[in-house]
Amino acid sequence: MKRFLFYWLPVLLAAGGIFYSSATPYEKQDMRPTLSHYLDPKMIANFFSSTVFQYSGEEVSVQALGPAGFVEFLIRKLAHFSVYLLLAFLLFRVLRFYFNRGKTFILSFVLTVAYAASDEIHQHFTAGRSPHVEDVMIDATGGLVGIIIAVLIYWRHFRRKAQ
Repeated sequence: MKRFLFYWLPVLLAAGGIFYSSATPYEKQDMRPTLSHYLDPKMIANFFSSTVFQYSGEEVSVQALGPAGFVEFLIRKLAHFSVYLLLAFLLFRVLRFYFNRGKTFILSFVLTVAYAASDEIHQHFTAGRSPHVEDVMIDATGGLVGIIIAVLIYWRHFRRKAQ
């Protein structure tokens, strides 16, 4: 029971948080009104004026999205990266009890990417949300970073124990 609470429960909570967020319509998550209230649009426009790129076939820039929309885009993509970093870290943390380090690394990554892909499919059925392969790529990158951090932490921890 202690192993479940300490190791499995955080994985389930992280996955559940991701699922809940994906099930929430965009209109309820729209941060632009709040950001518009607190941000200085001129400062954002000046700082990011030369930042222009394509994402999922559409231009992302301050000019295209407005200052609040641009900052919201960055926050959302950072959230994708961060929550999947956490999920992958937690998966590695629990799966190391069942598999060797190599299998744990691979299985943690595969499960993270599979969950990211299924989450994008889930978003397809949520009002105002749409699935993007690019989001899965961001999620996978965050997951990979989370697993590498876990490997480094556990490698250092076990190396110290051996000395």
